[in-house]
Amino acid sequence: MKHYEDNFAHINLPNQALQPDYVFLDWPQFNRPDQLNCVEKLLDSHIAAGRGNQICIRTFDETWTYQDLYEKANQIAHVLVDDFGLQSGNRVLIRSANNPMMVACWFAILKAGGIVVATMPLLRSKELTTIINCAEISHAFCDADLAEEMNLVQSDYLKKVSFFRNSPETAGLEKRLESKPKTFQNYPTKSDSVALIGFTSGTTGLPKMTAHYHKDILNICEAFPKYALQPTPDDVFTGSPPLGFTFGLGGLVLFPMYFGASTFLIEKPSPDLLLKAIQDFKITICFTAPTAWRIITTKVKEFDISSLRKCVSAGETLPLKVWQDCYDATGLKIIDGIGATEMLHIFISSHEENMKPGATGLAITGYEAKVIDAKGNEVPRNEAGRLAVRGITGCKYLNREDKQKEYVENGWNITGDIFRQDKEGYFYFVARGDDMIISSGYNIAAIEVESVLLTHDAILECAVVGLPDEERGMLVCAHIVLKEHNKAADDFKIEIQNWFKNTAAPYKYPRIINFVDSLPKTETGKIQRFKLK
Repeated sequence: MKHYEDNFAHINLPNQALQPDYVFLDWPQFNRPDQLNCVEKLLDSHIAAGRGNQICIRTFDETWTYQDLYEKANQIAHVLVDDFGLQSGNRVLIRSANNPMMVACWFAILKAGGIVVATMPLLRSKELTTIINCAEISHAFCDADLAEEMNLVQSDYLKKVSFFRNSPETAGLEKRLESKPKTFQNYPTKSDSVALIGFTSGTTGLPKMTAHYHKDILNICEAFPKYALQPTPDDVFTGSPPLGFTFGLGGLVLFPMYFGASTFLIEKPSPDLLLKAIQDFKITICFTAPTAWRIITTKVKEFDISSLRKCVSAGETLPLKVWQDCYDATGLKIIDGIGATEMLHIFISSHEENMKPGATGLAITGYEAKVIDAKGNEVPRNEAGRLAVRGITGCKYLNREDKQKEYVENGWNITGDIFRQDKEGYFYFVARGDDMIISSGYNIAAIEVESVLLTHDAILECAVVGLPDEERGMLVCAHIVLKEHNKAADDFKIEIQNWFKNTAAPYKYPRIINFVDSLPKTETGKIQRFKLK
């Protein structure tokens, strides 16, 4: 049965035999009808129930009600279909910081039967081009403030780019909306129609595209938030993760809207702005990375954060000291969690009653997890091994059978993390199983940084590792062999760093550079990164 006119996503889904086992889907809260467009529950249902005048999205400058978002999303859906000739199943890229128009575009794409590919504002044209070519993206919405890199993209797939907000174009998106109706007939997607494609952090070479269904989007709203947050329509959510991260999408859009709550979006979030928002807009639930919680804890005396009732941390492991300092300063227990783009959101976490400081937590409702050895056997308690998870969502890499076979073993998702489980069943993070560097909540693949550095004319060889850092969790450290050794000086390090920031997303740049005469290698010529750590 065809889901869409453009069936690219479904043709490229992994064979059912290569997908993980999905469990708990027969539980009533996860059981979805065959015909399902997730926008109806997240947005349209609030209008139907007469809650259109409730506040949905706030920023420091704007307030949108559910009715505002509904009408704007409908108008953008008309632009996609009527003006841009969107066919159902086409992939549509969004390039924007966290703001109300980005959310309206997100809903509009799904209303029109498109598939959303949301990206992070820091990506450069090279990375955007890779994403557009991999997912064969035909349309893009871009915040005019981020037009520069978007305009450098050259791809045969991309047919139409529309700029929104401060767009100088007379044909900017807002201009087109003026003549569009405020109602729209949603495309009749199925519960297992692909709704979004999330790119894992490796965006050089061939990145991995993870597909998620309409039902997956609703089901994660029945999992983590009900388990850990118990949201009500009175809650106000905020946080720092970009909506291009599924962590941010869940915490700042899906969860608040599923429960009829509101969200506060900050384009360039800093600990100070998060604290100001919490104080001035009575935020109750905040999502950010351990790095930010560490800084927030030191400044909390300068702000009134009495409205805050839940703090969520993810993106990297939460050090016990950060948890303890925050609890001592505020009386709030940070909820740690681990998720994955492949799984869509958090699958191991805690709530206030079952929390153990220092542990990531237990498998939440809708998931089960275990720690296994190289052969797939469960290891004894307190022994470190590979984390294996399965539940209501799972890994569906598009067009990458090799990677799918690596991620899914015997029906379980193998996340690439090393964990141990104590006698009571609590999971503790030990390390990343690969050379993934997690710095200030960003996932940075070592190989990704290396492939950028190797395009520099002066660099012969390089190897990148993550070094532990009190403030950021980890720092990107590059060991570089230069073609001309006499160039090895501190000012040349700075020159390379500045060049890197202009070539790729700045958060990936090597904060530490060591010039070396040679790199340690095995007999087969493989770089021994562990020796550099």
